Amino acid sequence: MPNSSITERHSGAILQALRAGQEVALIDVRDEALFATGHPLFAANIALSKLEIEILDRVPRRTVPVTLYDDGEGLASIAADRLLALGYSDVALLAGGLAGWRDAGGEIFIDVNSPGKAFGELVESHNHTPSLSADEIHTLLQTNDDVVVLDSRRFDEYQTMNIPGSISVPGAELVLRVGDLAPSPDTTVIVNCAGRTRSIIGTQSLLNAGLRNPVFALRNGTIGWTLAGLTLETGQTRRYGDASPSVQRQAAQRARAVADRCGVQRVNLAQLAQWQHDPDRTLYLFDVRDAEAFAKGHLPNSRSVPGGQLVQETDHYASVRGARVVLIDDDGVRANMSASWLAQMGWESGVLDDLRASDFNQQGDWRPHLPPLPSLPTLLPDAVAARLAQGETQVLDFTTSANYVNGHIPGAAWLQRSALAGHSTITLPEAESYVLTCGSSTLARFAWADVTALTSKPVWVLEGGNAAWKAASLPLEQGETQLLLPRIDRYRRPYEGTENSPEAMQAYLDWEFGLIAQLDRDGTHGFRVVSPLA
Repeated sequence: MPNSSITERHSGAILQALRAGQEVALIDVRDEALFATGHPLFAANIALSKLEIEILDRVPRRTVPVTLYDDGEGLASIAADRLLALGYSDVALLAGGLAGWRDAGGEIFIDVNSPGKAFGELVESHNHTPSLSADEIHTLLQTNDDVVVLDSRRFDEYQTMNIPGSISVPGAELVLRVGDLAPSPDTTVIVNCAGRTRSIIGTQSLLNAGLRNPVFALRNGTIGWTLAGLTLETGQTRRYGDASPSVQRQAAQRARAVADRCGVQRVNLAQLAQWQHDPDRTLYLFDVRDAEAFAKGHLPNSRSVPGGQLVQETDHYASVRGARVVLIDDDGVRANMSASWLAQMGWESGVLDDLRASDFNQQGDWRPHLPPLPSLPTLLPDAVAARLAQGETQVLDFTTSANYVNGHIPGAAWLQRSALAGHSTITLPEAESYVLTCGSSTLARFAWADVTALTSKPVWVLEGGNAAWKAASLPLEQGETQLLLPRIDRYRRPYEGTENSPEAMQAYLDWEFGLIAQLDRDGTHGFRVVSPLA
């Protein structure tokens, strides 16, 4: 049962703390599709279903004031109990939930990553960031050979669909790579993303860094291209190459100048160590290089967050507004450019200087910090396959719905862990026993207690999860074969994929155009846009 003694924190206190620049961890524990229907500007979405596997990295200081809310679903009080059990000491519920915020006059933002997207609109409005329409760029590409189109999204997004002939150069890489991709100052450089934000920030990054080329954003990105009736490519693999030494040196000088102009702090290892042990401030340490470079070698306790995504999705990685953020790279370009934008977004941002190759002494992909995993009864994939063949075992899959649809254990049912919390009304499929899984079975382990509370039948966890099942070359099936719940775990972005309706894409653009007015009404953002040098 939820703990009825948990205190409440009122919206007015949170608004006051935001305006004062104090640390605020305002956490929406609903699933992402519900979060996208409305939330405060600086609310971070950490769904109850994934709370234990995300909270320690996104809210690392356990004495920070944490305020949890939902919209009447009863999830926040359950989340509060779980945070207290994890050692968080200042946990409160938002008085009245989301409705209480609205009733107190707090502005409500829809969609996801609202701070980064609203900031992008402010940047364009302030700097009049140059842009061209899809038709204008299409004509330019047909009539001029001296044009390069740089796609500033993640590489996997680029591979889904891209402007014909474009090259994948994620946002933080632009200033570092453009000198080799457009060595002549006469080459016209076009920066695009799927919608608006990363196009604007990418274009303005090049202008802020003093690039002499004609530079334009593709107005409204691949959405604008699609709405204009133009064709996109799919499955492309064009990517930037290594930066030449002379280009790297010049880019580093320009990026440092931009960072200094924006008030980015210079941090050394001694200062970093002091901040890491500061009990009164939250610190995020992000390596903004690409994931491949991070895996080859990185500083201990750093997290891989490529810089372009960090500016777009700051709330997803730095979920405590008002915290310190220190960025790392090995070239002096990506960290300084990314930090320059964070500083303009009101973050106390710094760049770790004077690093040596020997400091990047930890290898491997980034792994989340997790609470101790419970020791539970497990079965290996072959044992699960044998039980399924007997027809008495039901697999319950807690992976993302997208992963489930792409491929799951035959007969597995998909559900969200949040549906099991509290007085659950969900009905499990009839079976003599249950096996829980997800991608790695980490989340399944945390769901085990919830499932056992609903049944008297034996419950196991698949050792190694779906990854182990696939590694054993066992069969998979695809599609929405047995969804026990609607797919609300993730909000379908109108700019993702190639099957979105024109109406949804246009509505998304209209929303972005209105974000500046919302910022004015909200009054908590603390953004300040720095103009490029003339």
